[in-house]
Amino acid sequence: MARYFDVHPQNPQRRALGQVVDLLRADGLIAYPTDSCFALGCRLGNQRGMERIRSIRRLDHRHHFTLVCQDFAQLGQFVHIDNTVFRAVKASTPGPYTFILPATKEVPRRLLHAKKKTVGARIPDHLVTQALLTELGEPILSSTLLLPGSGEPLTQGWEIKEELDHVLDAVVDSGDCGVEPTTVIDFSSGEPEVVRHGAGDTSRFE
Repeated sequence: MARYFDVHPQNPQRRALGQVVDLLRADGLIAYPTDSCFALGCRLGNQRGMERIRSIRRLDHRHHFTLVCQDFAQLGQFVHIDNTVFRAVKASTPGPYTFILPATKEVPRRLLHAKKKTVGARIPDHLVTQALLTELGEPILSSTLLLPGSGEPLTQGWEIKEELDHVLDAVVDSGDCGVEPTTVIDFSSGEPEVVRHGAGDTSRFE
């Protein structure tokens, strides 16, 4: 049964965040809000958590997971960003964008695109997500909470708790956070390619 945390959107309770982070560090799987929509998340080294996400969403092994990072300093530990790409990414973060970039050796091989050795990464513009990342001190390995056969992600914390109570360890709810997933920009070739149109404006990449 998943624990339910009702977190204030502007002044998140430190105690609640600490309990969520304890669950993540114990290899738990959570649903949490972002600046695009709810996401499923676990620790970077939690292989079982990654498989649980795949099972919930019925994803195959080609799916790009996303490293949700606190800031550029953290992002730079896990992906290579040259000067040209840096300027483009910097201009769009924090925000509802996921960037596919060459991974550093800090990223476990099982998370990499088999041929390109890339990984998805983003810096969200969401106070509660940022507070969680600060408390955890490392990225959250994430995937949009979009259930198989659903046209849109779930938007209510209580709905998520009801629907996924048996497969999650926690639901973090801080109110509605939208239904559009992130816009995905692939920089693996050096030039931006819009892979998915989502919540972020794509005009500067087209």
